[in-house]
Amino acid sequence: MTGIVALVDYGAGNLHSVYNALKKAGAAHVEVTSDPALVRGAARIVLPGVGAFRACRDALVAVPGMVEAMEEAVRTHGVPFLGICVGMQLLAERGEEHGIHEGLGWIPGAVRMIEPEDPAIKVPHMGWNDVAVVREHPLIVPGEAYFLHSYHFDAVDDADVIARTDHGGPLVAAVGRDNIIGVQFHPEKSQTYGLEFLARFLEWHP
Repeated sequence: MTGIVALVDYGAGNLHSVYNALKKAGAAHVEVTSDPALVRGAARIVLPGVGAFRACRDALVAVPGMVEAMEEAVRTHGVPFLGICVGMQLLAERGEEHGIHEGLGWIPGAVRMIEPEDPAIKVPHMGWNDVAVVREHPLIVPGEAYFLHSYHFDAVDDADVIARTDHGGPLVAAVGRDNIIGVQFHPEKSQTYGLEFLARFLEWHP
């Protein structure tokens, strides 16, 4: 793979672990960056995220020109994009954690609290769980990955859902359309499964 992989630094991601995983997966040139110009010219863009939806959204918007640069690169020029955990949730139209907060709106849906059918099942959903493919996609294969989240992506259109997992009921594990993919699991913590997923992302030509 050639070209820069821009790992967006907006103060809300597990940057060190994601950087190392991308390098292990075969990325020759990863730039941890808060520079919109670099993001605009990158070959691939990765948006990590941990914590609360609103805090991540506010932090991303607070980087001058970053959302606009991402919009131009991803939605206008078709640059491959990966959102991880809250970075995936930000693709939604809104998040419903402590009020209603606007997302990027790239994939229709809302981020809502996990409410297991069995009240004995604890939230957050934490640990290894199955990734069950529901729509064929070149990047997602069946396997086990590491999850850590209390909120989930409730997609409007099932056609945008690539994989699900189960924690007291079905939860979205991956969403995507065109050159955009988001995963609820943490590939950087998912050992071989996660590294192989990242390797496929690095070679992806949607």
